[in-house]
Parts: sequence; C-alpha cells; structure tokens
Amino acid sequence: MNSTTDITGSRSIAASIASNAARLSEALDAHMRNSFQPESRKTLRKFHPAEVSELTGISMSNLRTRHQDGDFPDVETDSRGRRLYSAEEIDQIRHVMARTGRNGDAYLPGRREGDALQVISIVNFKGGSSKTTTAIHLAQRYALRGYRVLAIDMDPQASLTTMFGYRPEIEFAESGTIYDALKYNDPVPLSQVVRETYFHNLHLAPAGLLLSEYETETAYALQHKVDPPFTQRLAIALDEIEANYDLVIIDCPPQLGFTTMTALLASTGLLITVIPSMLDVASMAQFLEMAGETVQTLEEVNGPIDWNFLKFLITRYEPTDVPQSQMAGFLRSILLNQVLTTPMLKSTAISDAGMTQQTIYELDPSQVVKKTLDRILESVNGVANEFEKTLQQAWGREVD
Repeated sequence: MNSTTDITGSRSIAASIASNAARLSEALDAHMRNSFQPESRKTLRKFHPAEVSELTGISMSNLRTRHQDGDFPDVETDSRGRRLYSAEEIDQIRHVMARTGRNGDAYLPGRREGDALQVISIVNFKGGSSKTTTAIHLAQRYALRGYRVLAIDMDPQASLTTMFGYRPEIEFAESGTIYDALKYNDPVPLSQVVRETYFHNLHLAPAGLLLSEYETETAYALQHKVDPPFTQRLAIALDEIEANYDLVIIDCPPQLGFTTMTALLASTGLLITVIPSMLDVASMAQFLEMAGETVQTLEEVNGPIDWNFLKFLITRYEPTDVPQSQMAGFLRSILLNQVLTTPMLKSTAISDAGMTQQTIYELDPSQVVKKTLDRILESVNGVANEFEKTLQQAWGREVD
C-alpha cells in the first residue's frame, strides 16, 4: 500500500469517526429531550413523609403534629391524602425546627461562624472506581440534608455534568465550564460558570472537553512562570464564592495530571474510591505513591500541604463475593480507620438509574423494587452519614 493510499485511508477513518460522533451526539440529544420533557431539563421529584423524617431527623408523629398546628408550610398531597414535599419545602421545615425545636442547631448542619469551607476531592488513578457515582450521590444527599453544596466537575469527560442533565459537547463546546475560571488567558470569575441545578442547595461548575487544554497550558505556564501557578488557581477561584457554600465536592479525572493536582491543592480533604480487587488495589497503591512523591515535591517549593482528612471508600462492593470480602479486610488491616466502615454496594438500582442520568435519590420509589431500593439506600445513606461525621469533625464539632 503506497503513502497516498495510507493518507486517503486515514482520512476515511477520521471522517467515519467524526460521522459516528455526530450521529451519536444527535441520538443522545434526542433521547435526553424525550426523557426530560417538556422543558428538556431535569426536575426533582417530591419526597414522602418517611423520607423527610429520615433526612431531617423529625419523627413522623412530630411532622404530622407540626402540620396540624400550622407550624409547617402547606404541601401537596397525593390521591390518598399523603403529603409530598419538595426539596425547598423540606428546607423550610428544617429552618422552622432550627428556630423552634429542641437542639435547633442540629437541623442546620452546615458552616457556622468561624468554620472554614470544606473542599473534598474524590479521586482515584483508575477509571471505573465509582468516583462520579460517589460525587453526585454525596452532593445530592448533603444538599437534601441542608448543606449548601457546590459540585465541581474537573474531568474533561464531564460525566458529572451529564448526570445533571447537560450535554457538555453541545452546551459547553466553547465556554461555560470550570476551565473558563482556571485558564491562564483571561480567566473569568468562578461565579460566572457556576449554575443552579434542579436540586435545591446544590450548584454545579460544569466540565467539557475544553478542560483538557488545561494540561497543555499548565505545562507552558510552568516554563514561562505565569502567575498564579496551577497550585493556587482553583483555591483563588473559590475565594470569590466561598461564603455561599458549606461544602465543595470535586469529581477528579482518573489520572494524576495538573488538573487533578489543581483540585487536590485546593482541597481540605480527600476521599479515595477503590474497588476491592487485587488489580484495583494495586492501581490505587501506584496512585498513592505517585501522589505522595508529587505532593512532597510541591511542599518543598510551596510549604506544607495540610489536609484535614484522607479517607478511603470501598465501592462496587458485593458482600457475597469472598475475594472482595478478603480484599476489603486486607485494606482495613493496612489502612485502619482511614477506610470508611460502610462500603458503597454494587447495585442494579444505581446502574439502571444511570441509564436515564438519574441517581437513587431521583428515582420514584414506586418504580423500583422496594427491596432493591432499600438495600442501596441503606448503603449510600450509610456512606454519606459516616463521611458527614468526618466533615463535622473537621469543623471541630463532637459527633456521636
């Protein structure tokens, strides 16, 4: 085959790839529009009294009594007369309890005067370790719990952004992502890229393919000593809006490049996801070794990096899988209390919900097998509740 044929063949392959990408993009766009009619934007379902009780700590009987006394706002009821609550109404109820209930502070778990913004990076060296699944479920859970949350998508693949109902390759092809706030040439204030979401108390700084340019630009900036350096860019961007939030949850890309390090150096704590298999644990060990060496080098130049916590979360866990159980035990024996006690279970409920860009908190309970939903809710809520104690301890609060 001569060189002309090679070039022609390459162009044919390139054209085929581009054509397939365009067709897939159009099909996905049509699918999402059908899924989220009539506005082509996701909306959040309403919550049943039992869910409100679990989220707020208000007993079912007290919930009924407070409604009867007129303390709580009127809410929608279903055909059986059962109350249905929006996330905004749950938040209103929480604030009523903070003013009038016993131990009112417990109903508002976020920052208080003197508390620092908590910035949590969710990381792993390997893809498929449930980073995005963990990030979005924690962000949504904490928003429902009453925290003011900013989710930042730092992965150019933009899976987290897609889960919020956006089409990043269409809507953010040229601008509107976290890259705009981090780029070295005319960055914009972070507030200009942060978007409200259909979740009350939860905002998003989206990602897109342009974010991949940050790696190349940072290498150039280091050679030419452009200020501020990558070690400070996200931290400086967050300074503008830090008063608006209690928590920032960052979904990092699955590699230890400048983008990930930018997130880590702006963080107050890390949550590392790991599947309990030999290959995944070996990959995590490699990630930790590389991260340790990189951080040590940066500390020699910029001074000590002080994270409040470093935690490990076992994900995609199957309790009946003996090798997984053994590996989970091995991790706990080595990393001790750095490993969260509660694992994130592997579940068809999560994977099925993901087919329509939903989480388990967005699913209508009537559309899922109750036993399956209860099992994964116990797991995800358990992870969030346990990690919440770590966040509260970072603010110097005593936890049970």
